Amino acid sequence: MRSKTKRLIVGLAALAAVAIMAPSAYAATPAPGFGQFANCPTKTESPTVVYCIKSTVKGGHFQMGSKDVPITVPMTLSGGLGENGDILKGPTGPILTQAKQKVPGGVVGLTGLTWLLEILGSEALTLYAVTETAGTVNFGESLTLPIKVHLVNSTLGNNCYVGSTSNPIKLSLTAATTNPPPPNTPITGTVPNFTFENGVLKGTDGVLVDNSFSAPGASGCVLTLFGFIPISINGLVNTQSGLPAAAGTNETKQVVDEELAEVGNVYP
Repeated sequence: MRSKTKRLIVGLAALAAVAIMAPSAYAATPAPGFGQFANCPTKTESPTVVYCIKSTVKGGHFQMGSKDVPITVPMTLSGGLGENGDILKGPTGPILTQAKQKVPGGVVGLTGLTWLLEILGSEALTLYAVTETAGTVNFGESLTLPIKVHLVNSTLGNNCYVGSTSNPIKLSLTAATTNPPPPNTPITGTVPNFTFENGVLKGTDGVLVDNSFSAPGASGCVLTLFGFIPISINGLVNTQSGLPAAAGTNETKQVVDEELAEVGNVYP
C-alpha cells in the first residue's frame, strides 16, 4: 500500500512540474498581421517591453582593416524594444540572425598561406564571416550594436574571431552624418521611407552608416597540421587583414528595412 501511495505522490509531483513549466515552454502567438514579430517577448516575459521590432539588413558592406566584405545574405535583428531603448531577446531565436557572408580571397587571402591551395583546393578554403552580438543592443539616437565576427572555415578551428564579449567591435549606426577621426571623412546615411499600415510602422531602403569604430586583433585562430599539431595563426591573420585597426580606418554601410509595432497590438 505504501508503495502505491509513493508512486501516486511521485506521479502527481511530475504532473505539477509539467504544469508549472508549460507556460514558458510555448511561445505566445502574435495576432494576425503581426507574425513577423514572433521573436518579440510578451509583457509577461519582459515587463519593460514597449514595442516589437524587426530590422532586416539586405545589402551594403562591412570593412575593417584591409578586408571588405559585401553583405549579400540578409541579416535580421528582431526582439522587443524596451523603455530605455534596449533590444530585448525574444523566445524564438537570437536578436541577430547569424548569416554567413562570403569573404573575398578566402582563407588564403586571410592568412597569406598559398600552399594550402595545393593541399586542400580552393573550394575547401572558402571563408565566411558571421556577425554575432557581443553585448546589449540599444536603439536610441543611433543603433548601438556591439559585435564579434566569427571567421568560419574548418582550417581555422572553431573559435577564430575578431572581437569578443569582453572586447567587442562597437558599432554606432546612424542615418545621419558621421564624425569619424581621420583619415576617414564624414559619410551620411539615408532615412528610410516610412509608411504606417494596420498598426505597423514600416521603413524601407534606409541606409545606416558608421566609420568611427575600431577593430581589435584576431583571436582563437588555429591551424592544425597533420591533424594533431595546433599552431596559432592570429599573427598571420592580423598581418594580412590589417588588424587591429584603429578608429577612423574602418567603415560599414547597411541597407535596411524596418518594422515596428506596439507590443499591445502584437499580443492583444
